[in-house]
Amino acid sequence: MDGHTMHDDLINIMQLAYNRGWTLGTGGNFSAVLQRDPLHLLMAPSGVDKGTVKADDLIVVDQQGTVIQGEGKASAETALHRTLALHANAGAVLHTHSPYATVLSLHFVSQGRVSWEGYEMQKGIVGINTHDTRLELPILPNTQDMTTLGQNITLPCTDWPYGLLLAGHGLYVWGRNLFEAKRHLEIYEFLLQVKYLETGNCLPSQ
Repeated sequence: MDGHTMHDDLINIMQLAYNRGWTLGTGGNFSAVLQRDPLHLLMAPSGVDKGTVKADDLIVVDQQGTVIQGEGKASAETALHRTLALHANAGAVLHTHSPYATVLSLHFVSQGRVSWEGYEMQKGIVGINTHDTRLELPILPNTQDMTTLGQNITLPCTDWPYGLLLAGHGLYVWGRNLFEAKRHLEIYEFLLQVKYLETGNCLPSQ
């Protein structure tokens, strides 16, 4: 995949996420690895509407988080994207703020995970080969210090099932390439909606 095609593919995924209500306003972050040595990430800049962002708006960020191409500003969450690219072998990282991810991440934060078992759609996650498997998506406390968070997940992220939730914040997924990450995003957003329905909509009793 050449750089121009990757620009277009990343834009298409951002627009898909926006159109499905997963990243409204300026929420969310999306990145793809352009090269690994040294690491260069193609990213949406901070503060842009993911439904209207254009290929020319994208920036390239190096391993230190410095913008080396483009006019936009790197998001504070770039640190998490770098960690996942370097330590979880992510070729792309997609971060959304869907209602289901936001509500469920708070509802289950005391358990430290959201889990599923018995759903055929689980098989869309790499490494899950049967519905008869327990899939556990970790939940971490939200923080504004993404650099420290990135440092803290360096080891555990290698064992996570291509995703994590930040409590009250949203969903991060990744894959070995953009298309795998997109599939993981769609699968986890589906499973989160199923979990919301399964738990009685997580609504407090009146």
